[in-house]
Amino acid sequence: MTLFIFLTVLIVSILLGLPVAFALLLSSIALMVHMDLFSADILAQSLVNGVDSFTLLAIPFFLIAGEVMSAGGLSTRIVRLATCYVGHRKGGLGYVAIMTSVLLAGLSGSAVADAAALVSILYPMMKAAKYPQSPSMGLLAAGGIIAPVIPPSLPLILVGVAGGISIKNLFLGGIVPGILMGLTLMFVWAFTVRSEDLDVQPRASKTEKRAALKDGIWALLLPVIIIGGIRFGVFTPTEAAVVAAVYAIFVAAVIYREINLRSFYHILLNAGRSTAMVMFLVGCAMVAAWLITVAQLPQQLAQMLAPLVDSPRLLMAVIMLLVLCVGMVMDLSPTILILVPLLMPVVKLAGIDPTYFGLMFVINCSIGLITPPVGTVLNVVCGVAKVPMSAAVKGIFPFILAYTVLLTLFVIFPSIITIPMKLIIG
Repeated sequence: MTLFIFLTVLIVSILLGLPVAFALLLSSIALMVHMDLFSADILAQSLVNGVDSFTLLAIPFFLIAGEVMSAGGLSTRIVRLATCYVGHRKGGLGYVAIMTSVLLAGLSGSAVADAAALVSILYPMMKAAKYPQSPSMGLLAAGGIIAPVIPPSLPLILVGVAGGISIKNLFLGGIVPGILMGLTLMFVWAFTVRSEDLDVQPRASKTEKRAALKDGIWALLLPVIIIGGIRFGVFTPTEAAVVAAVYAIFVAAVIYREINLRSFYHILLNAGRSTAMVMFLVGCAMVAAWLITVAQLPQQLAQMLAPLVDSPRLLMAVIMLLVLCVGMVMDLSPTILILVPLLMPVVKLAGIDPTYFGLMFVINCSIGLITPPVGTVLNVVCGVAKVPMSAAVKGIFPFILAYTVLLTLFVIFPSIITIPMKLIIG
């Protein structure tokens, strides 16, 4: 009954158009009333305690780093670097988009920010080169969702907080799956453009490549510093966020000289707004997570999934199908904050590696960002490029299919993720 009340109030609130944070708060209040636990003091205290976390300090600093990256010229230099090295191939701008997606993922950690940057820079170039519109839009959207998987990633931080998983392990474990997502896009793009009559850009000279590398090396060092620092224990993921923000500001202001005090003010303002929204959502989700535990909803869910506990792969397949369906109609962060606390006890009971589960969850939710009918990243891509949604939807399906096949391989063969993860973590 408690599970029914919680899900019914949550779903009805969302369908009525209530913001997800308020829908979570309302469903939590409904549970408190049902269990005769309602107290405004307890509600307020739980809300504050939900965001009183040292780990969550990483969010505002990574957001600042992402904003600086966009405004400070780091994105454009990454694109130039990728163009010099892979732009001469047939469909070269597509490979540039994929390579840029992987590199930008190591800078911002935001699918929406990366997709917007990719489209604003590369789509005009692809349009001028007469690339087919639908596949181009699909590729740019599909490339944007690599960002939540490769560190630094805000969704991985949320998964770590919501599920009690080591964020260091999630960060280091996300490197290989993110690269495999990029390679998958390359395979699909090569198949897509094989019969297209596209102009091939001239191969960049060694001098141009060296110049692009020299100009872009400062941007490339950011993910190296973050991942290397975390891997060798120089700093925690939270401290890495501060290092990333300070480094990005230094490079953008001193090396590239593309931000000043006025632009930095707007960067802080945008990062502050985003932080406030994320933190309020996290606070409401933590209230719901506490009540979920008190109401023993995970135990009820475990009883429902009990026949699958002895078969971890089948359980993961069912969970991934559930998450994919939810991710099609709900944004990434709320999906994480609602489902991870509910599913984690079942996952542990089945003996599934929590880090592997966390990575699979984020990959799955990321696919939902480009899946109709909602498709947050898909909407952003169309909005920035001023292209009809129908064109993007038509072009995105081959990439969704490829990602789904990759996700299925991860379910059937968990070692594709777990073995490299253990080697990197050490």
